[in-house]
Amino acid sequence: MDDRLPMNASGDGVLDFIGFRPTSATVIKANRLVEEASERVGNGGSGGKCLTARVTHAALSVAGYGLARRSGGLFTGYPVVGRQDQMQASGGCLTGKEDALQTACAWDPRVSDSSFFHQTTFSLPLSRAGAFVQEVQRLRDLNPKALCGLELYDGILIRYVKSSTAHLGKPAAAGESADMVDFDMTYYRSRDPRRARLHEDFLEEIEQMGLFKYGGLPHWGKNRNLAFAGAAGKYPGMRRFLRVKSAYDPDGLFSSGWSDMMLGVTTAPTKDAPGCALEGMCVCSRDAHCAPEQGYLCRPGKVYKDARVCTKV
Repeated sequence: MDDRLPMNASGDGVLDFIGFRPTSATVIKANRLVEEASERVGNGGSGGKCLTARVTHAALSVAGYGLARRSGGLFTGYPVVGRQDQMQASGGCLTGKEDALQTACAWDPRVSDSSFFHQTTFSLPLSRAGAFVQEVQRLRDLNPKALCGLELYDGILIRYVKSSTAHLGKPAAAGESADMVDFDMTYYRSRDPRRARLHEDFLEEIEQMGLFKYGGLPHWGKNRNLAFAGAAGKYPGMRRFLRVKSAYDPDGLFSSGWSDMMLGVTTAPTKDAPGCALEGMCVCSRDAHCAPEQGYLCRPGKVYKDARVCTKV
């Protein structure tokens, strides 16, 4: 909750986030082709991503990211006050008119060359969040351009949540604050699962730092497979949840191979195979897990030395 105004403040503000509006299929394709071009250049392409990120951020900022003081209006400045259901949810592209895909959601797979990305999202107790942020800043300072790919997707989003006693809620660790911080990252993904990504070592290090060094709780729907390795052990209520699940859904109607894997019921979420680290199917332990033919080898992290990341050498 943003409490910079009193609870009884009135307003009809809305959020129609620009990135979630119906977008011209031509624009969707052009954006993807620009990003693909930067990737093909290799690490030298970070300058192009940085420029695109600055332009995109400036345009979104001027437009208030889609905020308006009334539906159909334009952004005229802060504060914008409105109801929770109008301010904290958006997605106009899902309810846009059917126009034979002249416009679509930016990620609509029916549009060739639509947006395609990975996501990494986890929660940390407030008491650990500061140290994590400081380490990310140290990593950023080594090469600020390496994180421009994140900035293209609004950077690292931060949300504040409370711990929960629900079986799969976010548990408060003994002696730590019940307040939690969500860190949410979206970044480029190649449609070729064997293709390495620009500065992927930086993003893999942040991912492993948050999940493993600081014990982040993975978001159940917004992560790569490696995030769920050992995840069941982070939830004290997991066994109780599985008992309730078995009692109320004995036939597994609401389960799938994917959910059973994440919950630690069946096979491990990771695998040992050539190139497995590129798609987050493993943490690399040997060069073959990366893309040696493209010059990407398995190396220790730059700040979090226990990380093992695919680095361009």
